[in-house]
Amino acid sequence: MKGLLVDSNVILDIFLDDPVWADWSESVLTDCSGRTTLYINNIIYTEVSVGFKKIEELESALHHGGFRMMEMPKEALFLAGKAYLQYKRGKGIKQSPLPDFYIGAQAAVLDMDLLTRDTRRYRTYFPTVRMIGPE
Repeated sequence: MKGLLVDSNVILDIFLDDPVWADWSESVLTDCSGRTTLYINNIIYTEVSVGFKKIEELESALHHGGFRMMEMPKEALFLAGKAYLQYKRGKGIKQSPLPDFYIGAQAAVLDMDLLTRDTRRYRTYFPTVRMIGPE
């Protein structure tokens, strides 16, 4: 693997001690961190931030979790727009691009694996991305 992009739902499972998903998320993250680098992007950072009152707490948790921040390339932003257009043509009702479009596009453009619990939506719009999920 070139690194693993980790979706916010997996990170929040652990940070918020989700009663259903925390054990699964922690187990798979521990396994993956032993084999590859764990990455997040600006979108994931923003989504994870809702679980914290102070930026210092978030920064500390991400650092201790071994997550590295990665910028989103223009090619991923472009692909996210195209995926969003496909979504809208399929009668999607959101008014702005969903965060998952950015995350999936980055994984696709950088040929990264994606760790998420929401594999269905990603597979619909980013079928080339290899996903690690609970299935």
